[in-house]
Amino acid sequence: MKTDKTVYVIIGGTSGIGAELAKQLKQENATIHVASRNTGLDISDEQSVYRYFESIGAIDHLIVTAGSFAPAGKVVDVETVLAKAAFDTKFWGSIFAAKHAARYLKQGGSITLTSGMLSRKVVANTYVKTAINAALEAVTKVLAKELAPIRVNTVSPGLTQTQAYKGMRDEDRSAMYQHSQNTLPVGKVGQASDIAMAYLLVMQNTYMTGTVIDVDGGALLG
Repeated sequence: MKTDKTVYVIIGGTSGIGAELAKQLKQENATIHVASRNTGLDISDEQSVYRYFESIGAIDHLIVTAGSFAPAGKVVDVETVLAKAAFDTKFWGSIFAAKHAARYLKQGGSITLTSGMLSRKVVANTYVKTAINAALEAVTKVLAKELAPIRVNTVSPGLTQTQAYKGMRDEDRSAMYQHSQNTLPVGKVGQASDIAMAYLLVMQNTYMTGTVIDVDGGALLG
């Protein structure tokens, strides 16, 4: 009988989708390490990431849900320094996490990254988010080959009701959610619990690697 606990590391797990995933995993025989800027881990700092995984040791699964503020606007207007900072956190942070977690992943382990529907949905004034998400999805397939038999997948969420939009005015946020509900084929806005199920799938299904899972309510359909 298996008695060892499965060890999960969730980077970005103190809020939103990551926090919901941690909540769902607590129902299992698991040890869950949750990290984010709120716990003192800056994933844009490679040495910080290196030391973090060194302090934990062997793990079964790495999940990166950490996002970043990405400036919106036309390419001629966006401040390049802000665009680079967004890449440093979400793209390079994910790369640093995968790089340094790979040394500690047990046999049968997995890495799951997070992109977003803008990787393939063309929306004006979103080139920074689009580029970051598209880069992560492309790298996922490369890492799945390089790190095999470690499995590497990415979850691509659509609009999800999380704290990520708390900075918006209440009326603007409500209008955004209402528009999404009215236009998405599923007729509702995504919840963190909807997205968390996709991470569980790619971790538990040992026949999945190099895959991008869309959980967007049908947003990419049109």
